[in-house]
Formats: sequence, C-alpha cells, structure tokens
Amino acid sequence: MKKKRIFLSCAGLLLLAGAQAAEHGETRPVATEQPAAELRERPRTAEADERTEQGVALRQHFLPMRRRIDREINRGRFAYRGELIGGLTASYGTLSSEDTEFMVILDGLDLDGTIASVRPYLGYFYRDNRCLGIRFGYQHMDGNLGNASLDLGEQNDVQFDLGGLSLDNDSYSFGLFHRSYVGLDRRGRFGLFAELEVSATIGSGRFVNASGDTSKETHSDNVRLSVDFNPGMAVYIFPNVCATVSIGLGGLQYNSIRQHDAEGNFIGSRRASKMRFRLNIADISLGMVVHFWDTKRH
Repeated sequence: MKKKRIFLSCAGLLLLAGAQAAEHGETRPVATEQPAAELRERPRTAEADERTEQGVALRQHFLPMRRRIDREINRGRFAYRGELIGGLTASYGTLSSEDTEFMVILDGLDLDGTIASVRPYLGYFYRDNRCLGIRFGYQHMDGNLGNASLDLGEQNDVQFDLGGLSLDNDSYSFGLFHRSYVGLDRRGRFGLFAELEVSATIGSGRFVNASGDTSKETHSDNVRLSVDFNPGMAVYIFPNVCATVSIGLGGLQYNSIRQHDAEGNFIGSRRASKMRFRLNIADISLGMVVHFWDTKRH
C-alpha cells in the first residue's frame, strides 16, 4: 500500500506539471512572418499617400543646381571631347570717296581707307561642345584724305578745306578664348557658338599732316586690353572642315596711347576705358576651322 501511494503521488505531480506547461504554451505569443505578396497587396491609406507626395515634392525642390537648370541644350552635339582644332579668321574692309551717300555735306571729297586683319588660333575641346584656345592676330589700317571741303553757306559762316592727311597703323594681339557650341541638328552639321575672349593688343601708328607749308608727322604707341563677346554660326562643309561667321558685340576695353614726334620727343598721352555692347558691322569675320581629331568615327 505504501508503494502504491508513492506511485500515485508521483503520477499526480507529473500530470500537474504537464498541465501547467500546456497552459504556459498556449499564452506565449508566436512571431510569424507575412508573405511579401500580402504586404504589397495591403491597401494604402490616404494619409500614407499624402506623406509620399510630400516626400517626393521635397526631394524635387532640393534637386542639385546642375539638374534644376539642365535644359538639355547639350543633347545636340557639334564637337566632341578630345578634338583639337586649328582655325583662321580674316576680315577686310574698304572706304572710298564713292560712298558719298552719308557725306553729302562734303564737297570735293577724296578719301580712301583699308582695314584688314588675320587671326589664327588653336583650341582643345575639354568637354563636348566646350573649347578653350589661344589666338594670335595682326591688323593693318591705313587711310588717306586728299581733299575735303565743307561749306554751310554765308549765313552760317562755316567754311574750311582739309587735305594731305594720312594714317597708318599696325597692331599685334594675343588672346585666350572660350567657345561654347550648340548643335542645331541631330547629325551635328549646323551649330551656333558664343565666344568670350580676353586679349591684349600692342601696336604703333603714324599720322602725317601735309596740308600746310610744312609736313607734320606724329607717331603713337598703342596698348589695348579688352574682353570681347563674339557670337557666330558654324557649318561643316567637309567631314573635318568647318566654316564660321562671327560678329563682334563689344565688351570692355582699356586703351593707352603715347605720342611723340618724328624726332622722338614726347608730345602727350591719353588713357581711356569703356564698356560698350552693340552690333558692330565692321567687326564681321569669316573663318575656316579644321578638326584634327575626329572622334565621331570612333
């Protein structure tokens, strides 16, 4: 009997412990993972949509500057990175007494003048449609005034004669320029460019006045520093050869002139600076450009 009681007591204790374990197992939370498909199919609330729209608007408002102002102008490529170019621009103009429609108040006008310039340059495209280069230049200008008479009538009492005047000037220049192109067609045959140039020019001139009994001669030494803006148009006439037309729109200039006579005696000096932006029809240049590295084929 005693052994039977001990066995029943042990069995009761085992049953009680099992019941307690089962009770604790039912109340313990079990973590389960939901499939990704159920998460994607969960319906979005209006509050979540509003938060998403605000976040997108905030990110768009703080886009980098280069993305905010990108108008895809560079999509039309006219020249490619790594190209080396060599070009030449030239201009030539004359003025004669035959062009008297603007000088009707002058009688017996005998005038002729010439302005010619040649400017070779080299450039390198550090990026597509972006070029840095150097330019050298030479300009010659001469003019002669044989005779000019002005008579405004007896009532105005203004009458004088001029003649025997001549001018010769030669100058040399060196400059650095930056040129930006924009292609106008998909094949890159036609393009526009905007050029900014910083240059220094030195030269000498001679002015002769032989209207009196004795001839007077004046020499001058000229120095000019300038920042010029020259837009233009370019078109490929051959695969590697491009023709250009540019026109000067002015800029900033500083001029210094020192004058002396034929014996070298100092006469005087003048310094002047100006800022002028205007269309200058006397500064129209025609040019040819050769692209030495044709990366379009590669």
